[in-house]
Amino acid sequence: MAGEIGEFQHIRIEREDGITWLILNRPEKRNATHPPLHFEMQRAITALETDPDTGVLILTGAGDSFCAGQDLKEYFRALDADPVGRARARKASHDWTWERLWLFPRPTIAMVNGYCFGNAFTPLVACDFAIAAEDAVFGLSEINWGIFPGGLVSRVVADVLSYRDALYYILTGRPFDGRKAAELRLVTCAVPRAELRAETVKLARELLGKNPYALRAAKEAYKLCRLMDYAQAYNYLAAKSAELRGADPEHGREQGIRQFIDEKRYRPGFESYQRG
Repeated sequence: MAGEIGEFQHIRIEREDGITWLILNRPEKRNATHPPLHFEMQRAITALETDPDTGVLILTGAGDSFCAGQDLKEYFRALDADPVGRARARKASHDWTWERLWLFPRPTIAMVNGYCFGNAFTPLVACDFAIAAEDAVFGLSEINWGIFPGGLVSRVVADVLSYRDALYYILTGRPFDGRKAAELRLVTCAVPRAELRAETVKLARELLGKNPYALRAAKEAYKLCRLMDYAQAYNYLAAKSAELRGADPEHGREQGIRQFIDEKRYRPGFESYQRG
């Protein structure tokens, strides 16, 4: 797949039986993002959206960091006198970290293996799940540079942190570890670093066993109806349900009902629904 969409210098794509690993690859910079990386990520995610071999997408960073945020030198200072370049980089950053990742057509997992700062909070929140190493380090340190969490960071943080917690970390710039991130519900869970990859793959394998059409519809339904009032959500979800029944070649609804009623081999909470 990587060959089909070109070569990459600042990211890597790896495969593992239906799992696609999308890896930020600037370990010497703690995977801080800069314009060339944003352009590569935009191209990669756009291609992976229609990749039939991607059942689950895992976003992580090479080495000991997830992402240390924007590269202050190459994203900010280097573009101070280049408004056109700044606009292009800003658009690419927003496109992959939120627009495409938030509604990526397959389940997404952020595997936070180390530092996660600033702009990294946007793709972190955009992913459907986030599993962190207990000793990973998170922080909204912008206040220490005389700025505030820009892009969409302040907005996405408001979705996952409480009012008091968000302001505390935004205004103090204090870091916190993966255990605290799990307590704050910024991440799904935190595990010992030695178990991080195995736990992430375990979740990915569970998701691969679900009906992919139902997964996509369920993800879109939840994320979009959160922004609607109750009347809008009721009508949207009814239409979404009808759309899923017509678009699902696996006929998951019929299979699930048959397994539950006729074959009696599926009991919610005890046995898993079986595809096929």
